[in-house]
Amino acid sequence: MSDRDDGEFADPVRSVAMGADHGAVAQKEMLARYLGLLGYLVVDVGCFGTDKADYPDIAAAVCRKVVSGDCERGIVLDGAGIGSCMAANKVRGIRAALCYDLRTVVNSRAHNNANVLTLGGPMHGPDALAEMARVWLETRFEGGRHIVRINKMMALERGGSID
Repeated sequence: MSDRDDGEFADPVRSVAMGADHGAVAQKEMLARYLGLLGYLVVDVGCFGTDKADYPDIAAAVCRKVVSGDCERGIVLDGAGIGSCMAANKVRGIRAALCYDLRTVVNSRAHNNANVLTLGGPMHGPDALAEMARVWLETRFEGGRHIVRINKMMALERGGSID
C-alpha cells in the first residue's frame, strides 16, 4: 500500500449518519442542525423526541450506514460515549473513537482513521460538541506510517495475527 490512501479520503465528507440514545437526543438534534448549516447531509437514525433507545441499537444503526457506504462517517452520542464506542467497534469495518477534546478528535482521524465518532453528549456544552464534530469531519487521515497500524487493527478484526 502506498504512503497515502487517496481513495476514500480525497473527497471531503458530505454525508454523516448520526444517532443518540435517549440520554443525548437534545445534543444530537443541536449537532444535526449545526452540521446541516455547514452543508453536511445528516442522516438521523434516532432516537427521536421522548423515545427510549439503547445505545447499542443506535450505534449499530449508525454503523450500518457507514459500512454500507450510505454515509461516509458516523457520529453517535450517549451519556458518556463509552458504551456507544464499545458497541460500534463490534461492527466489522468500523473504527470508532470516543473523543473528549480536540486533541483526541484530531488524533482519531489523522492517526487512526476513525470512521465513527462517539461523544458523551451531556458531558460537553453545545459549543464544544459542535467544534469537536466539525474538526473531526474536516480532519484527514495522514496515511504514511499510520497505514501499517490501521492494517494491523483490521487484521485483528478479521481474526488474523499481527505478527
